[in-house]
Amino acid sequence: MSPHLKRLVLGKPRNVEDARTFHSISLIALLAWVGLGADGLSSSAYGPDEAFRALGTHTYLAVALAVATAVTVLVISVAYSQIIRRFPFGGGGYVVATELLGPRWGVLSGSALLVDYVLTISVSIAGGADQVFSVLPASATHWKLLLEGAVILVMVLLNLRGVRESVTVLAPIFGLFLLTHAILIVAGIGAHTGDVPRVAAGVTDGFRQGLGTLGAAGLFAVFVRAYAMGAGTYTGIEAVSNGLQIMREPKVVTARKTMALMAASLAITAGGIVVLYLLFGVKPVEGKTMNAVLLDAFAGHWRIGGVNVGYGFVVLTLGAEAALLFVAAQAGFIDGPRVMASMATDSWLPHRFSQLSSRLTISDGVLLMGGAAIATLVYTRGNLVALVTMYSINVFVTFSLSQLGMLRYWVRHRRRRGVGRGLAIHGVAFALCAGILVGILYEKFALGGWVTVAVTGVVVGVCFLIKRHYLDVQANLSRLESIMAALPTSTPEAAPAPDPRKPTAVLLVGGYGGMGVHALLSVQRLFPGHFRNFVFISVAVIDAATMKGLEEVERARASAEEALKQYVALAHRFRLAAEYRVALGTDVLDAGEEVCAEVAKAYPHSVFFLGKLIFERENVFQRLLHNETAYQLQQRLQFSGMNAMVLPVRVIDQAVPVAEEMVA
Repeated sequence: MSPHLKRLVLGKPRNVEDARTFHSISLIALLAWVGLGADGLSSSAYGPDEAFRALGTHTYLAVALAVATAVTVLVISVAYSQIIRRFPFGGGGYVVATELLGPRWGVLSGSALLVDYVLTISVSIAGGADQVFSVLPASATHWKLLLEGAVILVMVLLNLRGVRESVTVLAPIFGLFLLTHAILIVAGIGAHTGDVPRVAAGVTDGFRQGLGTLGAAGLFAVFVRAYAMGAGTYTGIEAVSNGLQIMREPKVVTARKTMALMAASLAITAGGIVVLYLLFGVKPVEGKTMNAVLLDAFAGHWRIGGVNVGYGFVVLTLGAEAALLFVAAQAGFIDGPRVMASMATDSWLPHRFSQLSSRLTISDGVLLMGGAAIATLVYTRGNLVALVTMYSINVFVTFSLSQLGMLRYWVRHRRRRGVGRGLAIHGVAFALCAGILVGILYEKFALGGWVTVAVTGVVVGVCFLIKRHYLDVQANLSRLESIMAALPTSTPEAAPAPDPRKPTAVLLVGGYGGMGVHALLSVQRLFPGHFRNFVFISVAVIDAATMKGLEEVERARASAEEALKQYVALAHRFRLAAEYRVALGTDVLDAGEEVCAEVAKAYPHSVFFLGKLIFERENVFQRLLHNETAYQLQQRLQFSGMNAMVLPVRVIDQAVPVAEEMVA
């Protein structure tokens, strides 16, 4: 994409050194509720539907099911509010499991979350499309999959522009959903106030008959099955803890307010809809969602002067549900890339997934989530039943691991204040989550849930392969550290000053270590006595891990400067004139090109040297894990008229002694 087109489509770059940037991209609790709460709230369109269908003829259990749904939402939400307090920098289930249970459990939790967020997008988009096509002719259904793909592409574009922009655009849809469903629940229950004795008697009689025909165990099994089948209702509750980085300061306070708003709205909406199914005697209708049938029973007969205004309300409410389901996909686009960034920082995924774009978004993660969601929709042909069957398994894997981790935390710190409350909250939450997970696996595994388990297993396996590769490369390159012991230690009293008129070697380096020293010694060996000046450049890249605030940005700059000062001191020990330059940015190519241009003006007779890992047997897997930054920057510099060379750093199977050779 050309720079002009990129700016037009995605917006102008953001300045990471400006404190106002962090304020402008963060969300207050109300907007965070829109961006992250939509995932949970929208599940009221399919979670209660699936749970109520599972009751079959035992609809008298709906009241107990509504109460259980609301209580479960509140228990899990309270537990995650405690997690937010203990982990104020976010990361959610991945960070909790990694810190409290160990890295292996962490990668399982993270992988489960990634697959779940892909399914969040797929289920939300497919559910929204189902609501739209519930009021359209059956002949229009062949356009459904195309519409779903188009909506995902639009959301990808919105998220590439930035989280705040996408949430602000979608806020009116969220408000319309709240308004229409408040009318539905309040007026629907209010209209049946006089029927409470009759309904209560019907529930009592049904319960008595159920006990007589099925027995207590059989009736409980029916209830538990319906409860487990409605597990999709609880997905999205963890989204706030995963998206803490986008919250307005103070982040923990904002996140807990967001969690409270999400929990209250979801508990009332989901529980209220289940009760309304019972009150209106809603039965499944082929080609329609249960909510569509409910709305038709609630408002379909409304007329004013012969005008069927009720139909307009039905269409408006279903439209709001469909639109909110589309908005709910936003949680997958916000939190999925952030989980990927955390895992990439720990080398479980390619490091490029922790990089930020000029708009301070994790663009690679957004693109991958969107592409995977489209592939999932194509695989299932947009079938919501198939998607919901695959859905909600993984979120309860993460829920269970997170609560188990917090239980372990309180057991380890049992002398701390609040231990009893902590054990009670997370103990109940773990029992609920683990029980639901077992129920989901039992009910859904053979119906298609095995696909989710298999895909998650593949993702976990790939993560371990990636981690092993990075560890092998790191161990291989440790041979370069042997150079350090052979370096001179005496510093001259007066270091020579750089002379811009003389040949200058410009080295792009990272942290102080064997690779940077290897580059310095390689230049000396290849061009003995030619270069009289050395300029060391480092780009302090601001990625998802450091994009927590202006203090983190300044810390990244200070760390880069400290490493550069060590390189300058080393050059002085070799009696070479040297200085350093540091750049700051989210894109190493853009920031590197800019600082190199400045150095080229100051030192006209300069040659730029960049390091590149060279593998003995290179393959596609290695190219995915190691970017081509050196070659890309070399091409940019050469096109701008600067001289640039790539210094190869061999990654070989057997370490060889290099210290004596390089220092000689």
